[in-house]
Amino acid sequence: MSASILPRLTGPADLRALSEQELETLAQEIRETIIATVAKTGGHLGSSLGVVEIAIALHRLMDSPRDRIVWDTGHQAYAHKLLTGRLERFDTLRQIDGIGGFPRRSESAHDVFDGGHAGTGLSIAEGLASARDIRGSTEKIAVVVGDAALMAGLSLEALNDIGHRRTPLLIVLNDNEMSISATVGAFSTYLSKIKLSGAWQSSRSIWDRFWGAVPLVGRGIVMWSQRLRRSVVNLASPGQLFEDLGITYIGVVPGHDLHALLQTFARTLELPGPVIVHVRTQKGRGYRPAETDQVSFHGAALPPMELAPQASALAGTGARTAAAEARPAKIRPGSPHGAGSNGDALAPSAATSTPKNPTYTSLFSAELIELAKADDRIVAITAGMPTGTGLSKFQAAFPTRFHDVGIAEQHALTLASGLAIGGMRPVVALYSTFLQRAFDQTVHDVCQNDLPVVLAVDRAGLVGEDGTSHQGMFAIPAQRQLPYLVIASPKDEQELRALLRTAMAQPHPFALHYPRDPGFGLPPVKPAAIAVGQAEVLREGGDILFVGFGPITMRAVEVADRLAADGWSVGVVNARFAKPLDRQLILDQARGKRLIVTFEESVVSGGFGSAVLEAVEEARLTEPALRETSVRILGIPADRFVDHGAVADLRRLLRLDVEGLEAQVREAAVTLGLDPSRPRVREAARAV
Repeated sequence: MSASILPRLTGPADLRALSEQELETLAQEIRETIIATVAKTGGHLGSSLGVVEIAIALHRLMDSPRDRIVWDTGHQAYAHKLLTGRLERFDTLRQIDGIGGFPRRSESAHDVFDGGHAGTGLSIAEGLASARDIRGSTEKIAVVVGDAALMAGLSLEALNDIGHRRTPLLIVLNDNEMSISATVGAFSTYLSKIKLSGAWQSSRSIWDRFWGAVPLVGRGIVMWSQRLRRSVVNLASPGQLFEDLGITYIGVVPGHDLHALLQTFARTLELPGPVIVHVRTQKGRGYRPAETDQVSFHGAALPPMELAPQASALAGTGARTAAAEARPAKIRPGSPHGAGSNGDALAPSAATSTPKNPTYTSLFSAELIELAKADDRIVAITAGMPTGTGLSKFQAAFPTRFHDVGIAEQHALTLASGLAIGGMRPVVALYSTFLQRAFDQTVHDVCQNDLPVVLAVDRAGLVGEDGTSHQGMFAIPAQRQLPYLVIASPKDEQELRALLRTAMAQPHPFALHYPRDPGFGLPPVKPAAIAVGQAEVLREGGDILFVGFGPITMRAVEVADRLAADGWSVGVVNARFAKPLDRQLILDQARGKRLIVTFEESVVSGGFGSAVLEAVEEARLTEPALRETSVRILGIPADRFVDHGAVADLRRLLRLDVEGLEAQVREAAVTLGLDPSRPRVREAARAV
């Protein structure tokens, strides 16, 4: 058996020395590596398995990093990473100081931009191509975009501009969800071959130039012939939209046929204008559970995968991959993959795992369904994330009151505004990082009109392995400046249920922030709406005051317990609301104390802690009891992004775990020269 190919690659240029048969073998090895790694680290499995042949073909034909390959969203770029010199570190995928789950320029010259959000690739690629044309250089530009991301408003805007400007670049449409209409048959394939031929490209130009020079009748003949060509294309091609925009459409090309991809890409890269190649792929290719359950194995949190020793890494050809030889992963009992297997596939089997408490997301979804049973005005909206936001269950219960607008967060917010004007009570559930894309709609459509739209801000705070593009750390400072908008976050999962009821019972825009984390496992209580802007005192104290916003408040309680053992008397307030702030309660608790410490899992610049600081500074002017009070704001440091890694590890590095928070409080007390008001409990115990 020949040696493995992937470990011998030093970069994508090495692909040009391989035969097509060796490239097929390489594709198998790449899939094996992705599956084995993601089984341990988690990640976006299905999308990356589906584009292995696309990545190989592009890197064989293009000269990266001189030529630029843009991966829209970036979660499909694992094969690209393996082909560009990152095999040795690939087992650190999405870990602290490891390989990122999305393209990162700091990681490799082959990564064009720091991705993470869908729909950005076409605009990036057009900018690169336009810069190339201005400079007069000759590098090739390609962008790989998924069929769902192609429907994003930003993508459609980019397509319009690319067609108008006739910007030369290759657009690879990775169609793995059958969102784009299927080919109408062999005639479509035949037509694509004609359009790729030099004869077609040159003859139509010669024809138009010849007849265009003929006086009187020439212009009419040219217009007639162009209409005829468009009619023929429209008859056989599902890509007439692109042709009408001025982009040559080629397709449909089988996305796991390396020979077909190499032949098609080689020709399209030489065409003078923009070309879109419609490639049909299978999401999760080579791993049977991911092929049959594309939702669960999309990523980044996957069902447990436990891989047993594999058979020959090079066995199998065609549709069978070496990854399919691996003896499979264990899936949670009750999974649709729990029964039945094929010897050529990764056969799932039952596995045991430590059960986790229900997540904030699942409890939000369940509570919203309960509210919707009693209020038929409630409508749920999401942007391409019904499963991740928990709204798929709402969809099943109330299909006529559910909207999935696709990757179009801007439209989601404006649609919600129209529904609210029409008397409905819309709830828009988005990840915090994706809500950033709809800031103008939040300002102009929702808040300016003071509409009762509820923003369910999922994945608030640190989200972990998806890294810089996905941490939910910027929303609170952005939202604090907006008129009419209420901003809330619960200390625990049961308070989340109460705050959702609060949101639905009041008439203004309401942003409810909650984390990706599981809850604390608290027993259910009957939820009741809380007065908007009402904080609560969790404990009284005379030395230091803690004021928390969100679940980090419970870590603040633990810190207070630790300090109490050394004689500190610490009061704790659960703010619940960053806007409006319960100013009076906080100031009442702060009077006479030398130190106030605020806690939030958000960027500290302009966030919740800043709101407390502003209230204290304003009160100093008239209240002598606060003039010696200092405020220490604890949260995510400003002026930096937070990289990828497990949430627990990130909290430790940022000193936002209990130990780190305690250390920061003690440091502040030392700086101010503070001492506990009571004898140290531990010293007193030793003296006895």
